[in-house]
Amino acid sequence: MTLDKIAFADWPAVHSWARLAEACRFQPWGPNTEDQTRDFVRGAVEAWSSEPQQRFAHAARRGDAVVGMGELRVRSRAQRQGELSYIVHPRVWGQGIGTEIGRRLLECGFDQLGLHRIYATCDPRNLGSSRVLTKLGMTYEGRHRHTTWIRDGWRDSLVFSILEEEWRAEPGS
Repeated sequence: MTLDKIAFADWPAVHSWARLAEACRFQPWGPNTEDQTRDFVRGAVEAWSSEPQQRFAHAARRGDAVVGMGELRVRSRAQRQGELSYIVHPRVWGQGIGTEIGRRLLECGFDQLGLHRIYATCDPRNLGSSRVLTKLGMTYEGRHRHTTWIRDGWRDSLVFSILEEEWRAEPGS
């Protein structure tokens, strides 16, 4: 799998999962229309030229196919804090793609951007995502109540994080 800067030409591949109810079940967005996906990808591409850059969106590729996305957002440069997120096409769920995306985003955040703490959130019902975050060596910090409105009501968020020194102590980091 490779992880590289997202390109606008990737929007049809992104739409192949962004239009699926199962892929966005735990998200405040979707299922997307083609226009919504194009707008999202356009914004992700444009963010690469923002100054200062706060958003780093990547396409995960297996061969020529885009099978997922990962994004690292700098939430505070002064406090060296970032947030990671990812999504994987349902057809490749359970194949380690989300974990690999997360690992590469953490590497980028700590090694290239000099972040001190990177966190991620997920819906408590999203057991796969909780497992990915744990596999990445992230520590469960707690549950924030009613953080996001989604189609079936208010969603709580589980918060996970990893500190720079924890990342450096992880084997293979």
